[in-house]
Amino acid sequence: MNQVDFHNRAAVITGGATGIGLAIAQTLGGATDARVVDVSDAARVGAAAIETASGLGRIDALVCSAGITGPNTTTWEYPVDAWRHVIDVNLNGVFYCNHAIVPLMLKRDYGRIVNIASVAGKEGNPNAPAYSASKAGVIGLTKSLGKELAKTGIRVNCITPAAVRTAIFDQMTPAHIEFMLSKIPLGRFGHVEEIAALVAWLCTEDCSFSTGAVFDLSGGRATY
Repeated sequence: MNQVDFHNRAAVITGGATGIGLAIAQTLGGATDARVVDVSDAARVGAAAIETASGLGRIDALVCSAGITGPNTTTWEYPVDAWRHVIDVNLNGVFYCNHAIVPLMLKRDYGRIVNIASVAGKEGNPNAPAYSASKAGVIGLTKSLGKELAKTGIRVNCITPAAVRTAIFDQMTPAHIEFMLSKIPLGRFGHVEEIAALVAWLCTEDCSFSTGAVFDLSGGRATY
């Protein structure tokens, strides 16, 4: 696998303990500060951002990878509490992290932010309304923030993977997993290493002319 130069850089990766987040952390190999933080708690996220920046001396990159799927059921049968929980983690959590860390990056006029969305945010998966809506929100947030920061040294992008087999599959029904696989022209799920490779590049100085962009990692599924 190609290597990225993240020497003397510091990254914050939410959801970095498992799955895609862990693969990204291993690929970057930069300075990290491991801690348990509920991303749906705005106050705790803000405090953790300050503590991390103080401990590491800088935050060069933020990758928002923490997420949940929620139940697989129709919109009219979807539990309201489950809807709120998915939105709190997948969308509000991304906003809280971006909101807390951008001011720290602005002080140095440098930063790279990568928000993990999903192809479901583009197409809307049936029986996954909260997940689809939350990921569509992440795409919109990324585009807005990217434009707001375009005159600075901070770049903000997101990726839209199709399904990647991780522990998150344990939250899904077999029928929903089969549906997702059937939509991928390559005929297989993505690998965490493939996701990490693109995210790693988006976290480097080489990613200098892309901001507010949506990068497809869907095995050919995405049509736009």
